[in-house]
Amino acid sequence: MATTERCLVASTNRRYKATHACGGASSVLLRDGMTRAPVVRFSSAKRAAQLKIYLEDPLNFDALSLTFNKSSRFARLQSIQPAIAGKNLYIRFCCSTGDAMGMNMVSKGVQNVLDFLLKDFPDMDVIGISAGNYCSDKKAAAVNWIEGRGKSVVCEAVIKEEVVKKVLKTNVEALVELNMLKNLTGSAIAGALGGFNAHASNIVSAIYLATGQDPAQNVDYHDGKDLHISVTMPSIEVGTVGGGTQLASQSACLNLLGVEGASKDSPGANSRLLATIVAGSVLAGELSLMSAIAAGQLAKSHMKYNRSSKDISKIVS
Repeated sequence: MATTERCLVASTNRRYKATHACGGASSVLLRDGMTRAPVVRFSSAKRAAQLKIYLEDPLNFDALSLTFNKSSRFARLQSIQPAIAGKNLYIRFCCSTGDAMGMNMVSKGVQNVLDFLLKDFPDMDVIGISAGNYCSDKKAAAVNWIEGRGKSVVCEAVIKEEVVKKVLKTNVEALVELNMLKNLTGSAIAGALGGFNAHASNIVSAIYLATGQDPAQNVDYHDGKDLHISVTMPSIEVGTVGGGTQLASQSACLNLLGVEGASKDSPGANSRLLATIVAGSVLAGELSLMSAIAAGQLAKSHMKYNRSSKDISKIVS
């Protein structure tokens, strides 16, 4: 975790301990597909609708897929989702990308398809490969929350009642109530877009920086006394090859996690495993912050690890 926040590392590590003491966490990869969405324009809405119908016709998918896939050994087209706005057509391409995060890979495939479409739609004006914002890249968007982008992962763990009390210094009832008030009701009041969590971005950013990446939670009772905690992350955009993953420190971190480079046995396996590691770390981080708040330890820990104990008023005077 690349961060200057000492509490973040110490606290998350403590919650890893709690999860490990109860048998660890388990993750399931629900979806794996990177997206890119160009926008094209026609002289009329009718003409744009004709291309939309063409792209949605299953009989045309094989030809489009063959065209898309020819630029890469690993990029494989999964779906095309067009949306029309007047005479403009927004086309969301989704494909698997092996162990790469894959946006450049997708862009090449998209360009191939656009060139192919121009043969039957010569009046199509390509505004831009990623000008549509329908991907949606580096922005909070409902389409990514609903459809997913990159790796979609759900991760869960059951924390025993005694571990909650001994390691986390709180109790199950307090955590469940805090989750309802903070992550659910509070997020709803704030108008949060799917981000019903305590501080997931803290963990994601720290791991992304450490591993060379491009920089939702539910809690309830289990068996009447233990704590069941899970995070659902539909848009984890990571890769283990390309970009910053080749830098020395970041490559070392990936190696430490056992996911460095491309998987020789099963292309894409390393990046998918990294996504589950991110989800598991977010789960630990969420449990960490929620426990600290429930136990009334948040401010104390920050004062202990992140603040000077000196009396500043005396120094100034």
